[in-house]
Amino acid sequence: MAEMTAKRLADVAEGVIRPLNQTELKSATSLVKDLIRQEPDLADMLSGDGPLRSFILAAFTLSPYLREIATVRPALLVEALSGPLEPLLAAAVVEARAAWQAEEGTAVPSEGEVMARLRRAKRKVAFVTALADLARIFTARDTTAWLTAIADAAVAAAIDHLLLTGHETGKLTLKNPEQPAEGSGLIVLGMGKHGARELNYSSDIDLVIFYDPEAGILKDPDDAMETYGRMMRRLVRILQERTADGYVFRTDLRLRPDPGSTPLAVPVEAALIYYEGRGQNWERAAFIKARPVAGDIKAGESFLRELTPFVFRKYLDYAAIADIHSIKRQIHVHKGHGAIAVKGHNVKLGRGGIREIEFFAQTQQLIAGGRMPDLRLRPTEQALTALAEARWIDAATAEELIDCYWFLRDVEHRIQMVHDEQTHVLPETEAELKRIAFMLGFIDTTAFSTTLETVLKTVERRYARLFEKEEGLSSATGNLVFTGQKDDPDTLKTLKGLGFERPEDISRVIRTWHYGRYRATQSVEARERLTVMTPDLLKAFGESRRADEALLRFDNFLAGLPAGIQLFSLLGNNPALLDLMVNIMAAAPRLAEIIAQRPHVFDGMLDPSLLVELPTRDYLGKRLSNFLTSARHYEDILDRLRIFAAEQRFLIGIRLLTGAIGGAQAGRAFTDLADLVVEAALAAVIAEMEAAHGRVPGGRVALAGMGKLGSFELTAGSDVDLILLYEHDEDASESDGVKPLDTLRYYTRLTQRLIAALSAPTAEGVLYEVDMRLRPSGNKGPVATRLRAFAKYQREEAWTWEHMALSRARLICGDESLMDEARTIIADVLSTPGDMARIATDVSEMRALIEQEKPPRDHWDLKLIPGGLVDIEFIAQYLALLAPARGLALSTSGLSTADSLKALADLIDANDRDICLDALRLYTDLSQLIRLCIDGPFDPAAVPAGLIDRVVRAAECPDLKTVEAELKRHAKAVRKVFSRVVAAR
Repeated sequence: MAEMTAKRLADVAEGVIRPLNQTELKSATSLVKDLIRQEPDLADMLSGDGPLRSFILAAFTLSPYLREIATVRPALLVEALSGPLEPLLAAAVVEARAAWQAEEGTAVPSEGEVMARLRRAKRKVAFVTALADLARIFTARDTTAWLTAIADAAVAAAIDHLLLTGHETGKLTLKNPEQPAEGSGLIVLGMGKHGARELNYSSDIDLVIFYDPEAGILKDPDDAMETYGRMMRRLVRILQERTADGYVFRTDLRLRPDPGSTPLAVPVEAALIYYEGRGQNWERAAFIKARPVAGDIKAGESFLRELTPFVFRKYLDYAAIADIHSIKRQIHVHKGHGAIAVKGHNVKLGRGGIREIEFFAQTQQLIAGGRMPDLRLRPTEQALTALAEARWIDAATAEELIDCYWFLRDVEHRIQMVHDEQTHVLPETEAELKRIAFMLGFIDTTAFSTTLETVLKTVERRYARLFEKEEGLSSATGNLVFTGQKDDPDTLKTLKGLGFERPEDISRVIRTWHYGRYRATQSVEARERLTVMTPDLLKAFGESRRADEALLRFDNFLAGLPAGIQLFSLLGNNPALLDLMVNIMAAAPRLAEIIAQRPHVFDGMLDPSLLVELPTRDYLGKRLSNFLTSARHYEDILDRLRIFAAEQRFLIGIRLLTGAIGGAQAGRAFTDLADLVVEAALAAVIAEMEAAHGRVPGGRVALAGMGKLGSFELTAGSDVDLILLYEHDEDASESDGVKPLDTLRYYTRLTQRLIAALSAPTAEGVLYEVDMRLRPSGNKGPVATRLRAFAKYQREEAWTWEHMALSRARLICGDESLMDEARTIIADVLSTPGDMARIATDVSEMRALIEQEKPPRDHWDLKLIPGGLVDIEFIAQYLALLAPARGLALSTSGLSTADSLKALADLIDANDRDICLDALRLYTDLSQLIRLCIDGPFDPAAVPAGLIDRVVRAAECPDLKTVEAELKRHAKAVRKVFSRVVAAR
């Protein structure tokens, strides 16, 4: 605090400030006359037209807040003008510090009385320091020192009151009730400007509170969290609740470790563990200024000594520079972007502002403070001086920044003195800016603006040199500050400008990342890398439609990641990969959910050949073979198959999402993957069966893929339709293992095991849902079908719809000889001419029945709409059954629906075929994309905007309305073709 000298307001110089205008001056003159009538002692002090009277009148015109205090408490003005200022202020501080104590002959004061005493003392200090500051009797250094002194006294008195109350109610047992905080283990640290003794005029105070449960004052240590939590809520109320006497200080407790998940007061041990393992660089910077201000001061000093290795690393801390650079980028450094606008400028956070000077000092302290203890100073001016003395910066820089710092603090104080508001923003109107200029002693706003611009540019220039090789996104977009607890108003504006509709929610989410609540962000390095990429990340997400939803999906993804360093590094250095991630989060909730639940699928995105190599069967087969090489046992094989299938389905989906492949290519890739995985699963199941039950003499097994699996048209979410066929020696009755089974039970159990191998959920999820209803007799028949029974059924009992399904059948794996026999049987069945009139009637009735029992949800139900996928598939299957009757010998087994229509070209008019092919191409592209990106129906009002964009792009249309019109046009045309080809025959 400033040395006590006989400083008096009566010594104010002539013309130090000027009245705002004549109207306000007349009002202030009238007020002074009223005050003299109430307090006659003022008559001698304010008589005549001397400098003191002129100053008081001008002050009252410029500060409605000071005028209001004088109106309500005219005696305060008498005290301020009567004698030396420092003794008056010192007495107010002593009064505040003793607010918890009983006055002689009275009882211990109630909480209400403590609050009243503190408010009276604070009001006196605020009133007197403002007048002394405006009169230039005090410098900004004096003002900040006295404001900090009253804050220290108020907090300490409130803490003593709360401890004593706890003692009297039996919750606590104090070691010395006359000195309640002594040995209490309750640590109250003042942070930021409070800790550095640099509080601004209308500052709030940031407190961090810790306690030692082993200090011995708690009756029951298990009640510590509840006891201290209640105590801190009362502390905030005592200090910041507005009463008839005003308030003391707005109080913020959110700089404690991870405030979203910790109590208001944190145990010392838990705090030390947090800072050691999860503390962030911005928290290190915050603790440079931390100071014990109340409670057990010795315990507070001991705590800070223990924390020193966290704040100041042993060696020059260049490891933190990347993080510091990224924080610097977030604080909106502009280089050469035109003139600084004085009106509306934020003198704390804006370009060339107070924050940049503080940050300049703190970054150097963080880097070098571990090796140079002389740099470990709280006040900004002292820190800059020490940096110059250590030759870390040059003396000219230090001197220039110190001068700028105190000038800006003067400006800040005057902004706040107008209405006692915690604001740092200069007025935007000329009239109000003139008020600030006059309070600072300038003759007009032009002179003030010129000086302020010079100061801001000086700070900006010095600050920019600190990281002159760094380029930041913030220079183009605005503030992006996510350190600390409060939402930075300019950051919220930046987020809004980037495209986020709920900037407060986004700001909160990003602060959660910084607190290391997710496994992926628990390491310091991971958080530093994430901090570095945050501006690019926000810019990329902001450019997507419904940016908030997309970023929240990314947050969900982060929550499931086991580690983050590699991913953050890759995304930070690979813009294409970052864009890909944004695409997923913006357009494909289903994919986003998959990578959130199973982050390992993202590993494949790191492959540089992802969008270059097409996922052919050979490509997938080599990958699967390599992946299964090290599998040790049956369960391991099944888990590896799940991991591989999930990853490859995801990667095929990524190719589809980005347009690297189309819908038909995706269908083939999804099908090739299913073929390989099902084949590997069947081999594992057969090996397990043979190990447990032996082999059936002459036993052979083959799997037929039906439906979309048979026609290479699987989607990302398809189940697989299978028929298991087997055959064995005629005289074989049972297997030859130690636990033999009869042949029917053997193949039934093998089939059941295969179904379980594919569809049973394990820790790695499900491979495929399995549908075996297309086997002979459907669900009523045995799950495994002997080949001879299959042949007999297809030739003698099968319905038309079963032969239609058979036209898509494809043998996918198993014993080669059995597969060949099955192919021969299927070809024989399908090459037998049928009753075409009956078949046409059956196909028409079947389509009508489906339409009746499963009507389409809407025109986006591409499968079931009249003229949709079912119509086209039925046309192809009907033509396949018609071919033998027309003397055509061809097989559609292993062909897609499109290839079938081309192969059957002789049976359909060329225009009708092209209509079907065009519609099928559109339906396939859209349905593949939709099934990839969402579960459930496509509702344009509910799906992500990013998906709508991709649907529009896939349909090669300008907008969604045009897509819908195209779908209706194609559906109408296909339905006409269906009627001409099937119904008319």
